Amino acid sequence: MFAVLMVAILSGFPVAFSIAGTAILFAFLGWFLGVMNISLLGAMSQRIFGLLTNGVLIAIPLFVLMGAVLEKSRIAEDMLETMGRSFGNLRGGLGLSVVLVGMLLAASTGIVGATVIAMGLIALPTMLRAGYDSRLAAGIVCASGTLGQIIPPSTLLIILSDVVSNAYQQAQYEQGKFAIDTISVGQIFAAALLPGLTMVVLYILYILVRGVIRPGDLPVVESSEAHLSLSKALPAILPAILLILAVLGAILSGIASPTEAASVGGLGAILMAAIKTGQFRKTMFLGTTSLVLLAIGAGLYPVRLQRSDLEVFDYVIGAGYVMLSLFGAIAIWLAIRSLIRRNTLQPALNATVSMTSMIFSTILAAGIFSLVFIGLGGEERVHSLLTDLPGGPTGALLFCMLFIFVLGFFLDFVEITVIVLPLVMPTLILMGHDPVWLSVLIAINLQTSFLTPPFGFSLFYLRGVAPKEISTGQIYAGVAPFILIQIVAVAIIWFLPQIATLLPDLLF
Repeated sequence: MFAVLMVAILSGFPVAFSIAGTAILFAFLGWFLGVMNISLLGAMSQRIFGLLTNGVLIAIPLFVLMGAVLEKSRIAEDMLETMGRSFGNLRGGLGLSVVLVGMLLAASTGIVGATVIAMGLIALPTMLRAGYDSRLAAGIVCASGTLGQIIPPSTLLIILSDVVSNAYQQAQYEQGKFAIDTISVGQIFAAALLPGLTMVVLYILYILVRGVIRPGDLPVVESSEAHLSLSKALPAILPAILLILAVLGAILSGIASPTEAASVGGLGAILMAAIKTGQFRKTMFLGTTSLVLLAIGAGLYPVRLQRSDLEVFDYVIGAGYVMLSLFGAIAIWLAIRSLIRRNTLQPALNATVSMTSMIFSTILAAGIFSLVFIGLGGEERVHSLLTDLPGGPTGALLFCMLFIFVLGFFLDFVEITVIVLPLVMPTLILMGHDPVWLSVLIAINLQTSFLTPPFGFSLFYLRGVAPKEISTGQIYAGVAPFILIQIVAVAIIWFLPQIATLLPDLLF
């Protein structure tokens, strides 16, 4: 099954149809050979219904919308240009600015393609003009763009949390536990935050050390316009930071679910983009402030107007909440109208629908694939393979990490997450590995799939926008050190699991 699947995907046939078609083909082959009960395919409708009613996955299109609006409104570009000028007088300053902006864009958009393309169009030519080594410049842009997969909120972490939670429940059932625990998106977000920042630190250390060892690769930008004061840099960076704090803060503090926080992020991005246009700026500020006050007030003093025991003070507060809601609704309406007139919202919605359709069709197809794989007895074979490996639980985990790393050369993170992980995760959890820590290790491993040739998506994105003087070979050579850095990050989290488990233990 896996061999045919790889051939179908590498042939260029659409991924979702390759996965589902391979599954159906082998289901009938198994039925013909008498090794599978074909009636098992009747469970497909239940799997499809379960996916479409999964409340956790609703956060995906909302987070994608947030990132698409920030990209189409050029807020991301402004951040990149501002940070580049802020660090211009430091050796490797442009490289540091790209890493830091990649971190901010990762936490505010989570879209790898948009980040790599934006930085490839803006930062890469600037670094080349400044005399940066072309391979290093390409590597910095590609690696910084992939931070959107490990720093929350990220599409990968949302899909991964759903897979890990199901695997954790399955492992508990097999242990005879029926009062089961679950793993939430918030726990995975909390677990990935410090490892994501650890990776940012490793990137920065690499750039600084390389600047000392080979100063010619990272020259200082000698320009009077290079340095930008904090007062001028802050307006371009502060809105994105506030949006990140609102979204992540709401999730990690338990105030809102990931889906609710994603809604806040989507609306926040729309309001930010509209304020940037300059139209109705005072009204937008008033409406945004009203929504913030409404959220705080409703949290501190909720009013249920349908109750019969309310006092006069409650009605006054309720009327105030209604007024704040109206101000907020007017601001949102004006923001949407402004972005539609400037042709900003339409391409953002198109990008959102396109990416969401791709992700959900792949998950649907993978559900059919895993159903047939289990029906053919594949789950028992995987379990026996992992338990028979030398080295016990550590050997099994090492084998799975190497297998996922190799698959990353050929498959996208969505395919690996929804096809391979449901097959190996329950066994790894049964062997005693902490599911939250395991999720972070696998997330960093999956992140390398964006950088590993020949099918690393970041390489394709950058190749599409890079200047002609940069060859594909230079891009491949540039990302090699950063792939090694990600392997080092996996090793650090492996031997210091507290980096991944500290925040979840404190917050949950």
